[in-house]
Amino acid sequence: QVQLVESGGGLVQAGGSLRLSCAASGRTFSVSAMAWFRQAPGKEREFVATISRTGGYTYYSDSVKGRFTLSRDNAKNTVWLQMNSLKPEDTAVYYCAAGASYTIYKAADYWGQGTQVTVSS
Repeated sequence: QVQLVESGGGLVQAGGSLRLSCAASGRTFSVSAMAWFRQAPGKEREFVATISRTGGYTYYSDSVKGRFTLSRDNAKNTVWLQMNSLKPEDTAVYYCAAGASYTIYKAADYWGQGTQVTVSS
């Protein structure tokens, strides 16, 4: 079993920045890809970004490309999502995901509990 714990969410003004972190514990050797998703009130969960096991490949949704950066440190079993130029439409609960696949765009083996990001206008 793998446990994922997100942190770093909060309230920020439009144009500001936040950095989310996701720490993995347990059987982390079973983890390859990691990813971030988000779910806004009244909306379905949407893909944000994914990163390969070594960090050599990243892919971002069009809505965050150029503003968000995903990175990982396997020695610390941690992935970070740097969010810049935040917009009110970025407001959502952000979820960390992990799995054995090369990338994660929808399905994942493990999910975090989520962390709230609120961007005020």
